[in-house]
Amino acid sequence: MSSTLDRQIRPIYDALETGSNKSAVLACNKVLKKQPNNVLVKALKALALVKLQKVEESLVLCDEVLASKPVDDGVLTAMMHVLRGLGRHNDMIAMFENAYKQQPTSEELGQQTFLANVRVGNWKSAQQIATKMNKQLREDRFLYWSVFSTLLQANDPSTPPELQPVLLKLAQRLIETTSVPSYSSPDRLYVHILVLRELKLYDEALALLTTEIGQAICETSLVCEELRRDLIHLKGLIKEEGDRAEQRIVEKKDRNWLEFISLLDAALWDVTSVPEPSDEAKAAAKERIKHTQEVLAKVAEEDGLKDRSAALASLDLEKRARAQDVSTDPSLARTLAENYFSKFSSKACCYEDLQPYVLFEGDELAKWTSFLESQRSFETLADLQRGINVLKLLRWNLTTDELTPELELARAKDYVKEYLAALPFGKSLPDTELQPADDLALLAGETYVNLWKLTNDQSHLFSAASILEYASARSKQSYRIRLLLIRIYHLLGAPSLALEHYRLMNVKQVQTDTLSHLVLTRAATFSLSALGDITYLSECMDSSQIYMSNSQETSEFISRAFQMEKYSQIEDIIVFEDRLDNSLQRDLMKIEHVRMRLAHEQINADLVDMELIELKFIFDRLHHDNRDFSIIPNYQPHSIPSFNEQTLPFGKIPGIGWLTVFLKIYIKAFQLASDLVESVEDKLLIGDRPKPSNDPENKIPLNERLAKKKEEEMEELTPDELAFYEFASALSEWLAPYHDYARPPPSALLAEAAKQNELKPGHPLRNITPPPDATNGSSKKDEEPPTVKEAPEVVSKFFEEMRTRFKAVAEGSQEPTELLHLATLTQEAFLVFTIETVRFKPASVIKQNKLNGLTPAFKEVRTKAVEVLTEISNELIKIAEQSATREKRDAFIAASKDVQAESGFDHDFVLGVARKTTDAKKHVLEGVGKGIQKVLKNHA
Repeated sequence: MSSTLDRQIRPIYDALETGSNKSAVLACNKVLKKQPNNVLVKALKALALVKLQKVEESLVLCDEVLASKPVDDGVLTAMMHVLRGLGRHNDMIAMFENAYKQQPTSEELGQQTFLANVRVGNWKSAQQIATKMNKQLREDRFLYWSVFSTLLQANDPSTPPELQPVLLKLAQRLIETTSVPSYSSPDRLYVHILVLRELKLYDEALALLTTEIGQAICETSLVCEELRRDLIHLKGLIKEEGDRAEQRIVEKKDRNWLEFISLLDAALWDVTSVPEPSDEAKAAAKERIKHTQEVLAKVAEEDGLKDRSAALASLDLEKRARAQDVSTDPSLARTLAENYFSKFSSKACCYEDLQPYVLFEGDELAKWTSFLESQRSFETLADLQRGINVLKLLRWNLTTDELTPELELARAKDYVKEYLAALPFGKSLPDTELQPADDLALLAGETYVNLWKLTNDQSHLFSAASILEYASARSKQSYRIRLLLIRIYHLLGAPSLALEHYRLMNVKQVQTDTLSHLVLTRAATFSLSALGDITYLSECMDSSQIYMSNSQETSEFISRAFQMEKYSQIEDIIVFEDRLDNSLQRDLMKIEHVRMRLAHEQINADLVDMELIELKFIFDRLHHDNRDFSIIPNYQPHSIPSFNEQTLPFGKIPGIGWLTVFLKIYIKAFQLASDLVESVEDKLLIGDRPKPSNDPENKIPLNERLAKKKEEEMEELTPDELAFYEFASALSEWLAPYHDYARPPPSALLAEAAKQNELKPGHPLRNITPPPDATNGSSKKDEEPPTVKEAPEVVSKFFEEMRTRFKAVAEGSQEPTELLHLATLTQEAFLVFTIETVRFKPASVIKQNKLNGLTPAFKEVRTKAVEVLTEISNELIKIAEQSATREKRDAFIAASKDVQAESGFDHDFVLGVARKTTDAKKHVLEGVGKGIQKVLKNHA
């Protein structure tokens, strides 16, 4: 590069590095005026445009650069970032392969081509390139790249089963050809052992790991040690491993919990290794259990308060012994639990540690309860945590007979009293610290929720909200308090407050995948997008950022792991990437986004076509459920449902079945409304088409899959969602023949697309040429139009039935959440009807296709829908006005009188909570009501 050109291009690089992308584009334009064929500047301009989200403009430059088949390092690097940003990984592979063919001796280009294939999981091509590089350069690193790519190819679901052993043997042969032994590094040894394990050569693998070097590596490498334990189990050497674990625990003071697990597994191996153990096996197991308990007791005594492992292992061993009917002392579990509590009750984890082991009954339960009662004290800060653990454990073992409304109310008041009394212990703590008394507020909140379940009296939820809001104000960092409030506010019909607490949790990165379900499950029920409030729409978009980052960044982590030879990390990264790419929560959010978007935007061809393509991709995925429900605190007794189960909105968790049903509804609706054919879909895609899963279900034609109705899918729907599904299915079946007849022929569509491409350079429809038989779409088919039929009964009566359901709920409990559910589903049915009839809106389409009988049929359904929705809208607005009155606030305050006391938790505080709650209820009820009116105005 000349010095003059360098001076011209340097400002472009500087602008890109500082994020000044507009300046970079201007600098590129300045150079391109003088040098219009400068490929590097074109690549840099394309990169700046991608960063500015000007995708269509970047596509033209991108195609021009790729057509030049670049080999310059600067151009390739810039284009790598451009193509990655556009999701065009296949083009990136082709670009590097072309460059590598032109310079086959370049190690740098070889590596880049290998890594480009790695980023998209193209393991076969990656293995071939790595093998070629190893032959050329004789570097062991490339040999292990080839081996691990072969291993990943063998384990890929798309690889035929008969080819897997061939690939694994190839990998083994490659490792054995290298002059440097695999134990030269932990990760290379890991690869070697992995290959041997997959080939079921367990003896060879263990022989490598039991050498002096192998043992040393297992001491320092957790992944190699994990493989060794896996091989031990596959070989059935459980007793031998138990002896080894005992030695390490006693002599080497190893407190790795995995060692204790090995010890426990060995103690019960005689009875767990066979389906029906003999008396001799049980006797042998009892002897070994007794010996193991003695070892653990000795270790626990030596460790004292320093380590809990041995004491916890003793409890676990006794639990296992009871499960196998080889326990010799019926009171041992209680004795061990009492000893454990005496030692570690000052630790916050004591309750969670003991919870699985203290499910006592009868006399043992009475003795355990008596012991706990004797330990209860809140006098000092040191006693506070012990007292909290006492209350949690006492509550955990309550029987259904002890869970009467009167007793639960007394407990709730007691928890509140103890909480307020313990607050001074944390008075001097900064806002960044948790209050030591927080768990007492959680106990109170959950007890009030159980009172609500027992009595169906919503006033107990008011009490729960009051005490938890008070606790949250004094312990701002307590996410567990906020988790409870999120659920309670959803039950109270105050979704804006639930969202406020969720945002205050400051959920970041991958946590949005595991926790966003807290506020985005059935988010369309609470959305005011029809009124123009895009709060929930924005939350969906914000929570989706992790998936965009994953698609752009995780593949880079895999390539770095190959470069650094961290093979043990690669499989975990691949699994992580797959779980995020195919996250159930990701696509549940997508469906919610579609439902809200339809109420917010005009329904047109662009919206229908793009959503149809994306939903069809989702329909082909094999989903992973990454949602975390265990994070929600549960201090309810084991004899009743957990807090999570008690507070589930509508009592059901939307899962893969729910997602599949709603995908079917909207794919069928968009299919009918769209003119797209398969040949045009690919032209609409900017990035690569996602790989469908290998699920045999995907081999069935799409329309057959859409028509299937599975019982397990229906079980995840509420009764009203099921009614909506039946309506949508009947509607699609009724209208399908008319859409098929009226839809323009594919040739006309492609001709129009080609015309648009000529008119708008850089339009996403790329490289379209009209077919030779293209028509303008005006010619009609020779066959007769389908006979127009009346709307099916399911369709014609749906809106009337929803009005009846709404009236019943409104006249009964007036539960705001259920009212909103009914209202938004009725609105959604109207929107689906609008989508599927929009093609026939112009009178010319009806006339041209001789479908005149459709107009009165549509009018009848639409008129009834408008009538019912108008009535629902008015009723919601009326209820909203009544929900924020002084009488409602006074009722809230009166319900919370039992939790009001001194120390600042007074009438004024409860009044503030009451005002926030009632105002939030009014806001959502009124917003949905007025939103329905706007939807009717836009579409009716």
